[in-house]
Amino acid sequence: MKLIRYGKPGQEKPGLIDSEGKIRSLADVIIDWNGDTLDPKMLVKIAKIKTATLPLVKPKTRLGSPVARPQKFIAIGLNFTDHALETGNPIPKEPVVFNKWTSCIVGPNDDVMLPKNSVKSDWEVELGVVIGTQARNVTKKAALNHVAGYCLINDVSEREYQTERGGTWDKGKGFDTFGPIGPWLVTSDEVGNVGKLDMWLDVNGVRQQTGNTKTMIFDVATLVAYCSTLMTLEPGDIITTGTPPGVGLGKKPNPVFLKAGDVMTLGIEKLGEQTQKVVKFIAPK
Repeated sequence: MKLIRYGKPGQEKPGLIDSEGKIRSLADVIIDWNGDTLDPKMLVKIAKIKTATLPLVKPKTRLGSPVARPQKFIAIGLNFTDHALETGNPIPKEPVVFNKWTSCIVGPNDDVMLPKNSVKSDWEVELGVVIGTQARNVTKKAALNHVAGYCLINDVSEREYQTERGGTWDKGKGFDTFGPIGPWLVTSDEVGNVGKLDMWLDVNGVRQQTGNTKTMIFDVATLVAYCSTLMTLEPGDIITTGTPPGVGLGKKPNPVFLKAGDVMTLGIEKLGEQTQKVVKFIAPK
C-alpha cells in the first residue's frame, strides 16, 4: 500500500493511493498515520478495505509527510563509499548516526527555506525507513520485521553549520523545512527487495546524483539493528539511510550550493518523486 497524509500544513488527514493513482481518504477509519496506526494489525485491516468505497480526494491536493509526529528522526551519514570519498571523509567502520529535528519535517513538494545567512546549503536524496513495531536490541535477522515501510527523503544540509562551526553534525541538519518526506510511505510488502532501488536527484533539471541502495555500506537491516542498540526505536520513528555521491559539497574543483530560486527534483524507484523550490529565509512573524 501507498499511505499518504493530505491537506494544508498542520491539518493533514490520513489516506492512501488506490490502484489508479487516486487519493482516497481514510479520515473516517483512523485518526492519522502515526505510531499508533502503523502496527502490523492495523496495516492488515486497512489492506482489506475495498478502496473504491473510500471517499475520493481532489487531485493535486497538497501532500504532507506520510508520518505524523514521529518521536525520532534519525539519520545515517557517509553510508555510500563514493559519497564519503567525495566529502574527504574516511569510510566508516560503524554507522555514523546523528539527528534531524522533527520540526524540520515538511511535505514532499513544500518549499525548502534557506537558513538566515546560509551560504552552503546542499541536497541529499535518501531512502527513509519507517518503524512499525518497537525495536530494542534486535538482531539483523529480525530487524526488517520491525519496519512498516519505506519513503523518499531529501536530507537537506547546511554544510557550514554541519562541519565548520564546532560540535556535532546535528546543527546543520535540522533547520526548518530541511526534511521533505514522501510523497507516500510504501509498505514493506509492496517494496520487496529494498536493497536494490535506483535513486536520483536533479537541480534545475540537471542530474546531480545517481545511485542505488545496493551500494550502501550498511544495509537497512544492519542499520535498524544497530540503531536499536543505541536507543529504543518506537513505531513511527524514521531513519534516513545516507546519500549516494553527487552532493554540492563534493563538486570539483569548486563546490556548488543551493540558492533561492533553485528547484530540486528527486526520486527513488517504487517510492515516488519530490519537487522543492528553494526560497530565501523568511523571518517568523
